[in-house]
Amino acid sequence: MNETTPAPFVVPCRELPLSAPLRWLAAGWRDLVRAPVLTSAFGAIVVVVSLGVAAMAWQLGRFALLAALLSGFVFVAPLIGVGLYAVSRALERGEVPRFKDCLALMRRVVGQAGVFALVQMVILLLWSRAGMLVNAFVPIEDGSLVSLLEFLALGSLFGSVFAVATFAIAAFSLPMIADRDVDMVTAGISSVNAVLRNKATALVWAGLIALLTAVGLATAFIGLGIVMPWLAYAAWHGYREALDASAWPSLDADGAEPGSTRSSA
Repeated sequence: MNETTPAPFVVPCRELPLSAPLRWLAAGWRDLVRAPVLTSAFGAIVVVVSLGVAAMAWQLGRFALLAALLSGFVFVAPLIGVGLYAVSRALERGEVPRFKDCLALMRRVVGQAGVFALVQMVILLLWSRAGMLVNAFVPIEDGSLVSLLEFLALGSLFGSVFAVATFAIAAFSLPMIADRDVDMVTAGISSVNAVLRNKATALVWAGLIALLTAVGLATAFIGLGIVMPWLAYAAWHGYREALDASAWPSLDADGAEPGSTRSSA
């Protein structure tokens, strides 16, 4: 890219067919099979963290503590995701993925991942506050089916708004900051733009994520050790198909100039 020509504020996106998420899952599964050791390592981290948060929340049952635990998980999860994207990125480049390279890339983007985590944390807190307001202003009267339906309808409405916002920002932004030298604001807005321009496909992708995550949770969190890496690999391929980030320089874990020691993505 010419240094005198600024990159556009929003990354160009492509139109995606409804079948695209299935293609991403297939490509993600191939990455999982090709990198079983790294997949197992990151999967084990996901399971341990998930079990730890669930166990402490169950034992202590305090909202403040639960919020603190979730905050920690929200800040750790993006870095785990970046490590997994590094695996797919290396495989796509024809390289052998290595754990030290994943860690190096995680360190390189820790600031941008922190911005992402802060945004998600704000959404989480607003979501929680909205739930409290629904509880306060729409009480469920004993034996009243109408009040129960009103409570569920309003709760679902508020929940869906925050869930959509979370998904739209996260769908393609993290893989992009793991691949290109781009700020989190640009990546987040570009992700939202791509989701809005591919609403039906994004809905299919969100449904598949929810379904596979539910399967992982139903197996006492053990299944998350496979599901989460699989979804991360699939998300990488989704980003590569959805966004054309070629106007931004490729990000190398070691900080070298793009193309100096590695082929560009």
